[in-house]
Parts: sequence; C-alpha cells; structure tokens
Amino acid sequence: MRVKSSESFWASEGETMTGIKICGITDLDDALVAAEAGADALGFIFYPKSLRYVSPERAKEIIAGLPSGIAKVGVFVNDEPERVAKITESCGLDLLQLHGDETPEYCRLFPAPMVIKAFSLRTAGDLGRLADYPVRAILVDAFVPGLYGGTGKMSNWELAKSLKQTCALILSGGLNSENIQDAIVSVSPHAVDINSGVESSPGRKDHEKIRRIIEIIRRGGWRTGEKGTDIFHDH
Repeated sequence: MRVKSSESFWASEGETMTGIKICGITDLDDALVAAEAGADALGFIFYPKSLRYVSPERAKEIIAGLPSGIAKVGVFVNDEPERVAKITESCGLDLLQLHGDETPEYCRLFPAPMVIKAFSLRTAGDLGRLADYPVRAILVDAFVPGLYGGTGKMSNWELAKSLKQTCALILSGGLNSENIQDAIVSVSPHAVDINSGVESSPGRKDHEKIRRIIEIIRRGGWRTGEKGTDIFHDH
C-alpha cells in the first residue's frame, strides 16, 4: 500500500482517523473490552517464545467471540510459511504481522495486501532496505538485541516519521497513555500499535488503561491526513 505525503494530520472531510491496534491478546474479556472501547484491530502473537504467546486453538476461540468489523492480526516471528498459512486459515486472520527477520522473498509468499512487516530501525541507513518489501504497511518498533517486540521501549520516532513519505506507517514501541499524544503529534502515523502500555502483566490487559488510551486518541480527533488510507480494513 503506497500513500501520498501530507502536510497535516488534522481532520478534514474524507480523511481516515488514526488506526488503533491492541496487540498481545490472550483473553476474550480483554479482546471484548478493546473492541468495545474502539480498537480497529487486535493482535494475536503466535511466537512461542513471547510472554504474550497465545496458542492457535485459544486464539480461534477468542476470535469466534469477537464482534464483526474488528481486524484480526496474527503476529509471527521467523516462522515456517506452512505454519503461518495453516494458522491464518484456521483462525480466520485478516492480516499477518511479520515481526522477525523475514526477507522480501519470504513476504512474497503471502498476498501483499495481507502483510504488515515490522522493523526495528536504528539509523537512517536502515531505511533503504524497506523499499524491497511488497507489503501493506510498515510497523516501526524499538530495537532491543535478541528480542522481537513487546519490550516496552520506545522506537525511533524521527526515523518513523520519515517513512510516512513513502509507505503506510504503524508506530509501535512503548506507547502508553502518557506518551501517545506526543507520539501521534510528532510522527502522524496512519496507525498505532499498543501492547505493554495497556497491561497489568505480560499477556494480561488492564481494562482501564485500554479505555483510557483509546479515549485519548479518539478525543484528540487525529487523522492520517490522507483519504482512504485505512491500515486495517479494505475499502
């Protein structure tokens, strides 16, 4: 998905509101609270080493209990393509978030409109390789050696901001109710991905934190600054 750059993220007719994804869902109650509060997408982490891992069987049960209209995103890290495809079909996933060291060739095994590719950017030199990825959107996360997301560390907002010139951007990395306003104002992402910032413990969401951060985002009225750019839903 390619999008045009914009001079403003403030509301105007036809523009899309900043998308909200709550990631690391392991429980139906948490999922329903996020959906009811106004989340656009929920993330299910199928990486066994993650503290927020959810089994495909459990994820399928949770997804079956969700209201229509919310996007289901499967998060995978350096997984076998066959396992990714099997879980996608079994759980009825809408999107795939590849959060490891997957190559452009790996990403091409799946339909580009389904794929979100995560990157942990450190320097401007990292930006050049992103153009090779045929994906729906780029997610920018924090860099922590040996870890793939869920660290609670902030990503590089300046590098993330530069990406919005050329691709659909999801900002992740240590987002919470204290910094979400600054993050959106500074970066103007198409969407935000929130995980540890709304938890009581890894894999367990704090319902008030979920409601609070979504309220802040929606009350702010921030928009992507572009028409028809919806990270999590097709038109």
